[in-house]
Amino acid sequence: MLSSEELERYARHIVLREVGGPGQTALKGASVLVIGAGGLGAPALMYLAAAGVGTLGVVDDDVVSLSNLQRQIIHDTFDIGKPKVDSAAERIGRLNPHVKFAAHATRMNADNAMELIGGYDLVLDGSDNFETRYLVSDACFLAARPLITAALGMFDGSLTTIRAHEKNADGVFNPTYRCLFPEPPPPGTVPACAEAGVMGALAGILGSMMALEAIREIVGFGDGLVGRLLMVDARAMRFETLRYQRDPLNPLNGDALTITDLSGHR
Repeated sequence: MLSSEELERYARHIVLREVGGPGQTALKGASVLVIGAGGLGAPALMYLAAAGVGTLGVVDDDVVSLSNLQRQIIHDTFDIGKPKVDSAAERIGRLNPHVKFAAHATRMNADNAMELIGGYDLVLDGSDNFETRYLVSDACFLAARPLITAALGMFDGSLTTIRAHEKNADGVFNPTYRCLFPEPPPPGTVPACAEAGVMGALAGILGSMMALEAIREIVGFGDGLVGRLLMVDARAMRFETLRYQRDPLNPLNGDALTITDLSGHR
């Protein structure tokens, strides 16, 4: 049930026909795990907290640095040197005291991924490296958890939703992350953010869209991004959507399964 204070706080959601009281109650009962409290995770966390998602968990083992503040808006100057999960917890507590926050001050790895992911209804991956993205996508499939994953370039970004553990209306499994990107790029071919740079406001756009997609997944309105990759070109201010399908050769839910646990990530 929503308290009188919550009814006022979420009034602009509740008057939306697609959300209403049942949708807001679903948000309150949901739990979301966000991988990374950085450029993507920061705005996603703030909008999910503002929306009234009942439980938010964050996995991040980093501390706040001055160079983070150009885009990681959940942190501020006074947080420099502080663990990002602690900074995020304080900001979310001030924004919405109705949200339960779980800080996981660790790095996602093959030993803890299943336990961490299995404790939440939905996962948002805002990590900045391919090793973590493949690990999280594999773990979400094995744990039967939906995944919203985004990535940033210098002036471009992408976003999709993965529900590869479920079948579509035709009785065929939905595509996996590995159907979209079968292999990570060779080491050194994609420069890190510190080397190439990134437009700060673009992180805000993609992170906010991750939150919107998460809210849509929880409440159940509209058409999601399963089997669709949303691409953003900030130079041209252009949004495009690419459709992709399950690859029968993919190692997770393909015709010949080769990944049945996370041992390959160790």
